[in-house]
Amino acid sequence: MKSSQIRAIFLDYFREKDHLVLPSFSLVPQNDPTLLLIGAGMAPFKPYFTGEKVPPHPRAATCQKCVRTPDIDKVGITSRHATFFEMLGNFSFGDYFKEEAITWAWELITQVYKLPEDRLYVSIYEQDDEAFYIWRDKVGLPESKIYRLGKEDNFWEIGPGPCGPCSEIYYDLGLEHGCGRPNCEVGCDCDRFLEVWNLVFTQYNKEADGSYKPLERKNIDTGAGLERLAMVLQGVNNLFEIDTVRPLLDHFAAKAGISYGKGGQNDVSLRVITEHLRGITFMVADGIMPSNEGRGYVLRRILRRAVRHGKLLQMEGSFLSDAVSLVVELMGDAYPEIAEKYDYIVRIVGLEEERFKETLDQGMEILTKHIVSLTAEGKNSLTGEVAFKLYDTYGFPLDLTKEILGEKGLSVDEKDFNRCLEQQRERARAALNSRDAGRNDALLSSLVKGMVTEFTGYDSLSAEGMLTAIVNLSGGELLHEVSSENTGGELYLVLDRSPFYPEKGGQVGDTGTISTDNGTARVINTLPGPGEQILHLVQIEEGHLKVGEKVNSQVDEKRRFDIARNHTSTHLLHRALKDFLGEHVNQAGSLVAPDRLRFDFTHFSGLKAEEIEEIENNVNARLRDNLLVETSYTDLDKALEMGAVALFDEKYSGRVRVVRIGNYSLELCGGTHVRQTGEIGIFKILSEGGVGAGVRRIEALTGDAAYRYFAGRDDLLKSASALLKASPENLHEKLVELLESHKELQRKIKSLSQKLVKHQVEAILQQTDHSLGIPVLSAQVEAQSMEELREYLDRLRDKMGSGIILLGTRTDGKVLLAAAVTQDLVKKGFHAGKLIGEAARITGGGGGGRPDMAQAGGKNPQQLPEALSRVVSLVQHQQGRLDNNGRG
Repeated sequence: MKSSQIRAIFLDYFREKDHLVLPSFSLVPQNDPTLLLIGAGMAPFKPYFTGEKVPPHPRAATCQKCVRTPDIDKVGITSRHATFFEMLGNFSFGDYFKEEAITWAWELITQVYKLPEDRLYVSIYEQDDEAFYIWRDKVGLPESKIYRLGKEDNFWEIGPGPCGPCSEIYYDLGLEHGCGRPNCEVGCDCDRFLEVWNLVFTQYNKEADGSYKPLERKNIDTGAGLERLAMVLQGVNNLFEIDTVRPLLDHFAAKAGISYGKGGQNDVSLRVITEHLRGITFMVADGIMPSNEGRGYVLRRILRRAVRHGKLLQMEGSFLSDAVSLVVELMGDAYPEIAEKYDYIVRIVGLEEERFKETLDQGMEILTKHIVSLTAEGKNSLTGEVAFKLYDTYGFPLDLTKEILGEKGLSVDEKDFNRCLEQQRERARAALNSRDAGRNDALLSSLVKGMVTEFTGYDSLSAEGMLTAIVNLSGGELLHEVSSENTGGELYLVLDRSPFYPEKGGQVGDTGTISTDNGTARVINTLPGPGEQILHLVQIEEGHLKVGEKVNSQVDEKRRFDIARNHTSTHLLHRALKDFLGEHVNQAGSLVAPDRLRFDFTHFSGLKAEEIEEIENNVNARLRDNLLVETSYTDLDKALEMGAVALFDEKYSGRVRVVRIGNYSLELCGGTHVRQTGEIGIFKILSEGGVGAGVRRIEALTGDAAYRYFAGRDDLLKSASALLKASPENLHEKLVELLESHKELQRKIKSLSQKLVKHQVEAILQQTDHSLGIPVLSAQVEAQSMEELREYLDRLRDKMGSGIILLGTRTDGKVLLAAAVTQDLVKKGFHAGKLIGEAARITGGGGGGRPDMAQAGGKNPQQLPEALSRVVSLVQHQQGRLDNNGRG
């Protein structure tokens, strides 16, 4: 029975039992910070199990794609471990319970899939009598086939929360798969009894004190591994033999020119590559990009492990990306997203594959040297410092280093590695926060503890309030009063109400003024405090300010409006990038300043000029549409249900602010924005480039800054037009005309140079030395480039017929050298590359080349005559060595 049939039969069976059959959810968890990846069929349904959300139907069934990596080091070593798998599952949210779950599972297994009952066994939690009676009395299973196991095996729980006993169905693969012990039975660690279905009865809530409280609404969560069912129904011994996997393994075996099944390292490597490519394909299809953080690092670990095993099999080329098409062929019908994103998957996998190949050999050379040293010294652990260098410089995930060492019986000092990693992160944080280097957050926190500032700046750029604190951070003290005469150091004001937006989320802080009846302070920057305060970095311009005084705050209106233009533009740009490049694009950082914006985003390659133009045009079209920009507040779950874009690394509270731009863009954002997109005026992309692996950066201008940019370009155009005596409209035509004229002049110069060379060749040939019995010519010529020098060389060699030539010239304060040896003398052992190397050293340079032709350069033009005068003696030295070798 094919895997596609197994999948369809399962889903059809439960559809007939009034289950809502849903497609597989993405491998990327939605709004669940506790998970990196979906690793179980029930994971996407957690909000329904916990009661946070109301399910669309009380019964559901899925075939969920899953990725788990705790046993990644065992994948390939055994024939049953995998990182990627499909989990068939049926779920009940407070509807049916144990009896239905058990009897339906048995009916499907025995009457539909027709597995022989004599090969089936079940386990239950040792205290779950209810399940025991259902299996014995309702299903009719003999007591001898029902095994009571302990909490470790048959009770599902993960910390406080919903939990419960479970019952597992096993298939007996036969004595030949067992351990041979007389007491081998269900629960044994050997491979004989294969678990094919796990039925979890969520009937308790584990309290914080460790007690178990019965749930009012009991749930069912079952999981049947599709690959395991396929093993049984297809009569094969392991997952690498089933119909969705074996063709891939055979492909790689053929690619490597080896046969599978002979045991040893080759079989391990074939299994690793085969298994990992399945997970790689699905992870990339779901928008995961290789990186050094989070789920991106999981992908990178798996992919680079596969590349390394391909290297062990001496596979050449992009063997992983080339095989994505076979994964699509095998599984694209069930998961259309991998077919739809085929080109994208191939590009991402191919880029990462090639990137690691560039450093794999170097890293392996370093690691091999350390392995040899450790073995010779009788040590068994690699330092974390070396492992970190392999990770940081050569792209070796720690797991890969551990695996390679493990193959040699060695280990790595992970504590030391983590120390090095944390030091690097600290350096990165220090560099990122260098502007705050003088800010002592611990001291600041103690000074302003308990103070709260109400932000009023969304609706108004001015506010009345009270000065609640004056913080002299340089002196580490709170001041009661400060004046323009005695101010000094780093001075912050804390107000009870403020319209000043503090620097956060990529948006720079506001500037402006804070004044009282007695004095005025200029706000240089606004920063978030360690708590709920807004800190105003100020200079006292006149008079004095006292704590407790009423203040009038005024934000610099033009600057704030320029910032708002740029912030709204980043939202429009984000949406345009997703529309034109794909939904894998996500914000990776930003700077929103009054004079420019910078937007970092995830993407695998640089943008073409036409792509940049399309994106820019799209954003400007949205400005002309004059879309309404609206903000609202809701809870996080509702915002995500609305389709709002959230940043993965951002921490959100329960209540979030949503910024909607017409029906075009919807993002979670706390920043300031324009009221309508027409207020932005114009949007201009200045540059696009890479800032790291898989991260691109766009810099752009809007509003007044964009106008000044275009005005500057207009001035430049007018200036160029005046210089070339052409109107701006005819400037292009004039430049083409001038360039053509320049090219023609260059052609004439080259022609004259060639004629000059031809004329001078005869004169230069007169300098040939015949004292060694072979023609040797060294001469200084007039040449402006290596190309001209080689023109002389070629003509002289053709004229001589047989001989050795070394020419030199001085140009731009440097020496250029070129040498030639005719073929008859090359056969006798003379070498142009060695000759020119010696001559170049005399001029303070170096170079080399082939026996028949070579070129070099030097730094000391005044030494050129000396180098040329030594050519005959250098040739004589070569001749002497050749004579000695001949006599030897």
